[in-house]
This record gives sequence, structure tokens and C-alpha cells, in this order.
Amino acid sequence: MVSDATQGLLRYKCMDRALVKHSGSMSPIGTGTKPETKMPVYPASFPAARPRRLRATAALRNLTRENELSVNDLIWPVFVRDGEGVEEPVMSMPGVLRRSVDKVVEAAVEAHNLGIPAICLFPYTDPSLKTEECAEAWNPDNLCNRAIRGIKKAVPELAVMTDVALDPYNINGHDGFVIEGEIRNDETVEALVKMTLAQAEAGADIIGPSDMMDGRVGAMRNALEQKGFRNVSILSYSAKYASGFYGPFRDAVGASGALKGDKKTYQMDAGNSNEAMRMIARDLDEGADMVMIKPGLAYLDICHRVKTEFGVPTFAYQVSGEYAMIQAAAQNGWINGEQVMLESLMAFRRAGCDGVLTYFAPDVARILNG
Repeated sequence: MVSDATQGLLRYKCMDRALVKHSGSMSPIGTGTKPETKMPVYPASFPAARPRRLRATAALRNLTRENELSVNDLIWPVFVRDGEGVEEPVMSMPGVLRRSVDKVVEAAVEAHNLGIPAICLFPYTDPSLKTEECAEAWNPDNLCNRAIRGIKKAVPELAVMTDVALDPYNINGHDGFVIEGEIRNDETVEALVKMTLAQAEAGADIIGPSDMMDGRVGAMRNALEQKGFRNVSILSYSAKYASGFYGPFRDAVGASGALKGDKKTYQMDAGNSNEAMRMIARDLDEGADMVMIKPGLAYLDICHRVKTEFGVPTFAYQVSGEYAMIQAAAQNGWINGEQVMLESLMAFRRAGCDGVLTYFAPDVARILNG
């Protein structure tokens, strides 16, 4: 039986998909997904047709709205640090805190009470624990694994998602092992599997590989099956771009100062769309249950293509830079922060996303809950 914690985040068993060129895009064969059709010409002319009629009242607007935003669409990313009773502001992300494990558990209880179905954990690792070997990543008693156990004890119904990458534990700040100046793929995958199993043993419901190493999803899925974690889902960061929007996040996990060079040899080029479809197809074939596009708002075209062409649970990450820009503009009085927050999240739903990782999750939930 699949745990109650993952009921709201659908798990699909994805069949192999053959991809062919079609009108300049990639289309799935034999998936049952209907191709997009052209919008019909509006049947009547003015004044018989007055589109403003359906915008005239709130009741009519609600009746004819094409997309809805729900609390069930939200995953809340939370930063965990050492200590006890600690809530430390992340200066580049107004309103976001690094929390000690006990405070993360309190945040998880809050999320559950608000109806948010899932929380995602990211560690702020003590610099003294960062090494080239990254062994803290699969330590059963590291920050994330302690937080997972605490959350599952307090609110077992809440789905706990984890991050699988080495950068929070790597003295070089990279998602993979750095050997002679190269980010080594296969050696990193072996470490990521150990990290995955440690998180599953702690009670994680959803594994989130964000590293962009080749072959990691298949290796993780095989290991989970072999160790009996058959119902642990994988939400793969399948299309993760080398982006300038990640800066505040790296501050939050303490990786910005450690990073040597950039991540362009493993994260995707911003100009590529067809490559993203290949990465999605690969991860689904290797055993991913859900897929993610990161960043979000600058890549809504990718979100739309993924949902249209694959029809699988599709998520986006409204990343730290997106969040920080909205917050900074709102704090300066340049925009209506609440309106823009909700509008930005509706954009993901309109593009086809089933859900969004967003730091706005508790604020949005309070608004939606009335």
C-alpha cells in the first residue's frame, strides 16, 4: 500500500515512450495523450459576442476560470540547521528562515494544519563537516535525516521530500565529486545512491535528485527496489538549468562561498528545449514517478511542453531568485506582493504544472484557506 502521505501527489507508472520529430517539436507515440488542437475562431462577432460579459461579476469569473490554484498544489521548501530553538533569517530571502530540527518539526506541523501536502528539506551544513569525500551526505544522523524522523513522528500524514545532491556537504560547493578539476559522474552516482538509501531509511516519502548526473535515477530506483523501499517516490529534477536565479538559495545552504567555478558541465544550457524533453524521457524510463523543471517562471515553455508531450505529474520550482525578486519589489512598494505572488503561482498551473515548490507556500495556504 502506498502511504497516505503520498496520496495527493500522484504516482504514475510510465511506459517507454518513443519520441519522433513532428512539426518542429517532440511528440510521444502511443501514450494516449491528445495532440494540441488549434483554438477555433470565435463563432460570433461584436455585438453578439461580448467577451466582457463573462468578466462582469466575480461569480461569472469564478464559473469560467480555466485554472485553479489549490493548497494541494504546494510543496514548501524548508532549510534545516544545527542547534536547538533556532530560527535564523536568510538575509537574501526576506521571510525565509534556517530552522533547527525542533523548529523544522514545528514548521511541518504548521504546514499540515494549513493543508500543505508536502515539505522539502534542505540542509545548512556546518562548514567543519564539509569535505571532498562528502560522507556527511549519507550519515544516518545528519541534519536532514534527523529532521525526517522528527517530522514523521509528529505528522506522519505529511509527505517529506528530500534533496539528493552533494553540494551542501562538498567543500568545493559542487553537486558531485571534484577530482582533478572534473565533476565525476559515475563516482558521484554511487554516493547519491547511499544518500538516497539513508533518507529512505529515515522515512522520506519522496526522493528529489537535483544533481543532474547521468544515470542517477535508474541507480536510485534499483537500490530502492532492492532494499524494499518500493513505495518511495522519485521526483526528479529532470530539467535543471544552469541559472543565475539560484544565488539566494546558495546563501541559504552555505554553498555560495564554497563553489569553485560554475555548474555548466552538468546543468542544462538555458537555450535548450529539446534537450529537456530528452532528459524527461530518460528519467521516466529509469523510474522517476514525477518530474521537475527548475527554475520556474523563466522556463514555463518547458513546463508546458513536458505536460503536453508526456502527460506525467509535472512540477516546477519557484526558486530563490524568483522569490527574492518578488519580495524585494513588494518591500519597496513597487508591486502588490500578495497579488504578484498569487499571479506567479497561477502561471505555473496555467502552463500545466501539477504543483510548485515555493517558499510562499504557507502564505498562499493562509490566503486560500480564507
